[in-house]
Amino acid sequence: MTNQDSAPARRQTWQKESVLHALSQAQGFVSAQQLHRQLAQHGSAIGLATVYRTLNTLVADGLADSLVNAGETLFRDCSKDHHHHLICNGCGIAVELEAEQAEAWASKVASEHGFTDVSHTIDIFGLCQKCTSK
Repeated sequence: MTNQDSAPARRQTWQKESVLHALSQAQGFVSAQQLHRQLAQHGSAIGLATVYRTLNTLVADGLADSLVNAGETLFRDCSKDHHHHLICNGCGIAVELEAEQAEAWASKVASEHGFTDVSHTIDIFGLCQKCTSK
């Protein structure tokens, strides 16, 4: 059973719909502040605290991913399947990576050290081709 299967049904609000839509339009990972600015530019009256709360709910429900980069939590609309990311430090674009090889590597390393019931998060940071050529 996944977290989404066991999560309580949450009601759809205009705030959640607004944040989901803005997140789906964003390129790569974005901060709550960036998303809030984008919403405000489009005339939304949603508050920053509501954006934060909504983003955290979306992550808990498996509808968004989050990661911490340079001390700031960033969010991205993401697929619900387990995956990993390749993230550009320049422009923030993120590419979803297949989990197969990472799963095998994580299991092997955990086993070698006697760990069981293992979970992991893998995000790889670098510069994309576009940012490298600038």
